[in-house]
Amino acid sequence: MGKKSKKQQQLPESCFRLTHPAVSSTAPIVDTHTHLASTFELYRHKYPEGQYTTVFDFVRGLYVPAGVQEIVDVWCEAPVRQLWREFADSALTEESRRDLWGGMGYWFVMGVHPHEASLYTDAVEADILEAMAHPRCVGWGEMGLDYHYDNSPRPVQQEVFARQLRCAVRLNKPLTIHTREADADTERILKAEVPKDHKVRPPSCLPSFFPPTTAPQIHIHCFTDAPAFAQRLLDWFPNLYIGITGVITYATNTDTATTVRNMRPSALRIVLETDAPYMVPAPVYAAPALAEFKGTKLAVCHSGMVPWTAGFVADLLPQEEGAEGWDAARVMRVARENARAVYGV
Repeated sequence: MGKKSKKQQQLPESCFRLTHPAVSSTAPIVDTHTHLASTFELYRHKYPEGQYTTVFDFVRGLYVPAGVQEIVDVWCEAPVRQLWREFADSALTEESRRDLWGGMGYWFVMGVHPHEASLYTDAVEADILEAMAHPRCVGWGEMGLDYHYDNSPRPVQQEVFARQLRCAVRLNKPLTIHTREADADTERILKAEVPKDHKVRPPSCLPSFFPPTTAPQIHIHCFTDAPAFAQRLLDWFPNLYIGITGVITYATNTDTATTVRNMRPSALRIVLETDAPYMVPAPVYAAPALAEFKGTKLAVCHSGMVPWTAGFVADLLPQEEGAEGWDAARVMRVARENARAVYGV
């Protein structure tokens, strides 16, 4: 038989076990936006004989050894996948988080993605409202507008986005926002539906000293649009943060990097995320575990890859005279505090 082409090659499962030197007890990984069920399902599809047969095996085998401390899992399908309850209930006690999740903190948000806005119904909303009462639920989303694909008609997207925002504001929940090529309408609807200084009360899991008046509550997930749009949102909403995924490392995307460069390093209003199973950060391929597989792509992204995005962000920031230098660990520490402020995790 002829030599297998690189396009057909698949990296061995061992390549997913990655540890970044920046990860430590003071700079753990906090992934503020991931799709864990989809990530595990894609892994099982790509590696049907893989060693991880349950989502808990998957997390204990890949996430915990990589230094993942907390994840915010995103459920955004319509109708609502009832699998969310199994995941969330399994993280209710310290014992179950230790035994099943390897000590990793599991939290979730729920909403309906703009791709599926046409499927939003009263019954779907009722299911989401039920999930909002769960102790591991920390926000509503992802929701928003996507004019790149237009999988749902734009007027429907706008109506459903506004409806979900009203529900979330009424419940005092943090907001996880998806926006793509819809700058004007996203900005208009957010300003119309969300109070400028809308803040959330700290979840009961937080210590009593956590000040409710300083809890930012808007997360613009996986930002890739115009830097000027990001700046307008940051200027208008003092409690808004920009989500940074591995897409910032791609040569085809310069807007996200410019958005970060435009921020004052002393007020770096970002949170780190993967949007796994999508968008493997490009610098991952320089990791020693992948050195012998040059040119072959990983089929699945996971939360353990966050530090490579953090390192890329650090390289964008100016080194200030007399101040601590920027590196992946410092970016992760700042983003970790921001995640605590946004979601209370």
